[in-house]
Amino acid sequence: MIGRFISLEGGEGTGKSTQAKALARSLESKGITVHLTREPGGTPGAEIIRDLLLTGHEDKWNMRTEALLFAAARAEHCQSLVVPALERGEWIVSDRFIDSSRAYQSVSGLLNDADIMALHKVGSGGLMPDRTFILDLPEEVAARRAEARDRGDSDRIGGRDSDYHHSVMAKFREYAKDEPDRVKLIDAAQSPEDVTTDIMHILNDLIG
Repeated sequence: MIGRFISLEGGEGTGKSTQAKALARSLESKGITVHLTREPGGTPGAEIIRDLLLTGHEDKWNMRTEALLFAAARAEHCQSLVVPALERGEWIVSDRFIDSSRAYQSVSGLLNDADIMALHKVGSGGLMPDRTFILDLPEEVAARRAEARDRGDSDRIGGRDSDYHHSVMAKFREYAKDEPDRVKLIDAAQSPEDVTTDIMHILNDLIG
């Protein structure tokens, strides 16, 4: 058996968590062993770092520190969960992975893509997903969904201004354009069921 690694990416309120759960269920219905996980987090140690990253005021960490913390959480996640599962021939479905770090930590201009990928190589051996799905939704719709989800209590990254989130989503779209074999842009304005169907169709070649 060959383990496969699938990540779901996108801005706030695009439905990543919903689709990650639905995708895991669809794969399990085909007899595949699936680990549903998230970043930052996914293991006890990485969840501690998640709490450090997402709580508190915006100025709690500068962008370089934030990138290092994300890389540390990912290193723990990969070593303790992702790599062992893949080596056993199991599947990983992750709500966010390295492409979120690339998008969220590079838009400030303090770090570039090469910086973030260098951290990823040191911490996680440069591991990349077999397939990444970016959920694309009009920004005003995504913002309304995120606000309804958070009820005015967004985390320190989700609460950044609209210009920041616009730039993040533009980065995600660039990745889909630059890496079309790995990164697939999905219309998240469809019904959740249709989004899942589209994702499963694109995964047919990996399912076999």
